[in-house]
Parts: sequence; C-alpha cells; structure tokens
Amino acid sequence: MSHLKFKPESLMMSYGHHAADAQGAVKAPLYQTSTFAFRSAEEGKAFFELAYGLREPQGEESPGMIYSRLNNPNLDIVEQRLCLWDNAEEAAVFSSGMAAISTVMFEFLHPGDVLLYSSPLYGGTMHFITEVLAKMGIGAFGFTGEESPEAVLARLRAEGLDGRVAMVYIESPANPTNLLTDIEAMSLLAAELSQPSRPVLTVVDNTYMGPAWQHPLELGANLVLYSATKYLNGHSDLIAGAVLGNKELMERVKIMRTFLGNMASPWASWMLMRSLETLSLRMEKQCSNARLVAQFLNNHPLVERVNYLGLLTEEDGEQYDIYRRQCTAPGAMISIYIKGGENEAFAFLNGLKLFKLAVSLGSTESLAQHPATMTHAGLPTEVLESLGVNGQLVRLSIGIEHPDDLILDLNQALAGVEMALEEALANW
Repeated sequence: MSHLKFKPESLMMSYGHHAADAQGAVKAPLYQTSTFAFRSAEEGKAFFELAYGLREPQGEESPGMIYSRLNNPNLDIVEQRLCLWDNAEEAAVFSSGMAAISTVMFEFLHPGDVLLYSSPLYGGTMHFITEVLAKMGIGAFGFTGEESPEAVLARLRAEGLDGRVAMVYIESPANPTNLLTDIEAMSLLAAELSQPSRPVLTVVDNTYMGPAWQHPLELGANLVLYSATKYLNGHSDLIAGAVLGNKELMERVKIMRTFLGNMASPWASWMLMRSLETLSLRMEKQCSNARLVAQFLNNHPLVERVNYLGLLTEEDGEQYDIYRRQCTAPGAMISIYIKGGENEAFAFLNGLKLFKLAVSLGSTESLAQHPATMTHAGLPTEVLESLGVNGQLVRLSIGIEHPDDLILDLNQALAGVEMALEEALANW
C-alpha cells in the first residue's frame, strides 16, 4: 500500500525517514552538522549541478546532502511531512515566520510593483510592507475582507494601479479581528490582474487556522505561509516559518532562501518533526475548548462583543458564507471587546491566572494579549481604530487545558473588570 493512501495524521510518525538509513532508528536522528562528505569528486559535482539548477535530474536522481544552508536530512524530512497537510508539491522551512514572509516578498516583488494586501495584518508583516518594501520602491494597497473583489478592482483602477499589482497577500482570518477574506474570489481577481508576462500571485498567511482548518492552495492560492512557531510547533519552544506551493514557485523560494541563509536549523527542524506528530490531536482539543469558551464569553454581560468564527450565523451574511465554504472548523482564536476601554481590558488581563499574558498563539497553553498596545503597537492609532483594533480588544489563543478551568479563570478575571468600571463611574 502506498504511503500516500494513509492520512497525514498517520504519516507524521515516519514519512520521509527510512530507519535502514539510520542504524534502524525508529525516529530520525538529529543531523547536527554544517557540511556533508562526498564519496567522490564526481558525486560532489553532480550534487552541485542539481542544487544550482545547472541540469535536470536523471530518472530518480535527487540532490544529495551538501551543506546545511542548502539542505539537511532533518530539514528535508520536515518539509516532506508539511506537504502532506496542504497537499503541496514542495515546502520550505525557515528560521521564523517573518523570514518566510520576507523571502517570498523579496523574490516575487520588484521596484515599481504594488502589493495588494488584506487588512488588518499581523503587525510585523504590516511594518515590513509599509516600511521595508516602501524603501525598495514597492507600493502597497490595502483592502478589507468586507470588500468585494469588484470594489477592490474599481479602487485600483481609479488610482491607475491595476497594471502594477504583482501579488495579492491575504491573512485570513485576520489578526487580530478574525475578519475573513474570500481566498477563492481574491485568487480569481489575481488571475484577472495577471498578464502573460506578469502573473499576479496569491499568497496566503494561514497561521491563524493552521493546515487542519483551512487549505488555501485548494482555494486557488499559489503559495501558503505559516509562522511554524504557532500551531505547527504548538509548544512555545522554537521559532520557525514555512512556505508551501508548486515545484516551480518553490524552487525560486528555496534559491532565495539559500542566499539569504534563513533556513531552519537542524535542531528546529527536528523539533518540528516531533510536534507534527500531535498536530491533529492538539488542534482538535484547542478547537473544542474554544467553542465552549466563546459561548461563555458571548453570554457574559461585561463582554461587549466576541469575534469567533464558530459564532457566525446566516445573519452575518457574506462572512458566514465565506466561513462555510472556506474553513473546516472555527479554530481556536477568539477576539473579545471588553466593556469600557483600555483600563478595563488591562484589569481583565492582569486578573488572569491560568491564561498567560503573552504574545504568540497556537500553543498548548492558553495565551491572552492586548493587540493595540502589543503586537500591533507600531501601527498608527487612526489605522488601528478604523480596523476595530482599539483599547477594548483582547486576543485569546485557546490551549488544551480543561475547558472548565479556562472558563473559571476568565470569569474571575472579568470580575476585575466590573470593579474597574465601578471605580471609573465613581470618579466620573
């Protein structure tokens, strides 16, 4: 029976590793080496010819190990396993999520191009687009998930930018508001904006949903990105990123990675292999917990609004329709608006005991943070306010703890909000 007939959950234990090549070791060893010895000068020549694309491989020939900036057995195995989750042809793993994002943008964007991006985005990505790319003469044009592709195209044409778009960059659900963007519809817009000599790529940051709850490549995206620090690793003990897509695009990504030198280390790759074995179990539990937490928060009098995909109904119109078509589950990220403002939000955050007050997401422990003053603090206040990122907003990443304990912790922390509101009223 072919390996590919098994589900990814089963293949995470062994795919890409051959015990016979490692003294019979059931688990892949850590290949903590910078360089690899060739059996002959002719073999070294052949390896480099393939690595640098100087010739096509013959038959079953594949690039051998040369140097860990180019390839490494641990890096190779984890990339093969990642491909199974998104049904991708190739994957590249990086030293961080931002390394993955910046490498893709450096490779496919050039001075004079325009990047069409969904808003809001993760603060680090937004800074890179508006500050770093701007210095290179690359323009940026934002849109929200509530806009139709037709409306976006009309605005582009009104400003004479439709012929300069080189990439559509999407983060869906949006960080930190959970606003959805229609990936399929925007991929069709990218195709409409494309020219024979100038294809427009659709690139999706799928960090918020991970490979278990959304599959952008199946929705028309050309590349899918992850901060592998989050759900892919899920243990808050390493930093990594990943990009997946077809062989043609990924060859370009990997060549750029080689010369930027921002690949994941053997140790980080080995750790990711460990984590992928439990990805499905972790994400199922996190989603189950998040559903219960969101229902509790949605009924709490001190919570003004809850943004969680699992609470969307037909009354939410297009957002509900996108969710039903695009996602397999509502995920484990919840954004809530505390009644009051920043003071009340801080009172809530400071009152948490089980939740950890920390940035990041997707790990086994539950986390809480204040986007307006933390992850998105570098963006102008007026921009944040227009996107719904204000002092009231708190972002929650739900872990695998017992749901009763998570709800108990949230409930007692919200009691602190009540006291803060009463104090504010008394001082008014």
